[in-house]
Amino acid sequence: MKKRTGIITIGGEPKTLVGKPIKVGDKAPDFTVWDKDLNPVTLKDVAGKKVILTFSPSIDTSVCELQAKRFNQEAAKLDDVVIYMITRDLPFAQGRFCAAEGIDAVKMLSDYRELSFGLQYGLVVEETQLLTRGVIVIDRDGKVVYEQIVPEVSTEPDYDTALAAVKALS
Repeated sequence: MKKRTGIITIGGEPKTLVGKPIKVGDKAPDFTVWDKDLNPVTLKDVAGKKVILTFSPSIDTSVCELQAKRFNQEAAKLDDVVIYMITRDLPFAQGRFCAAEGIDAVKMLSDYRELSFGLQYGLVVEETQLLTRGVIVIDRDGKVVYEQIVPEVSTEPDYDTALAAVKALS
């Protein structure tokens, strides 16, 4: 299992990311995560579409809440783009959060079972077993065209650059 230290910090303290890292130009690996009804969801389910994968440690933090709300607002402005927000929160908690906060354009998904997404993309924080924060944009051919792992987990991702990357796709 690949480990990388110094990529992210939490509260200024360096942490270790575990899993196979991806980079721009890579074929996006498939994964299995779970929706609020405990149905499996994979990247193959949206093959041929433009995809934003946004991920964070937990919806129970203010920054994760802001991230979910911002991408939900932006989703209304995007044509033919699927947005998956992935955390390790239980699907039931995600469902309650989405209902309470009006999150209806972003598909909230859980990586709680096997860390399939987190390990396939090198995004698991070893010390917490949560996902780090960031954004990945995938084109219609399944290629990664943008990737951001936020250096300090308590800060928001660069929404504008991620959105520009997806808007630049044909």
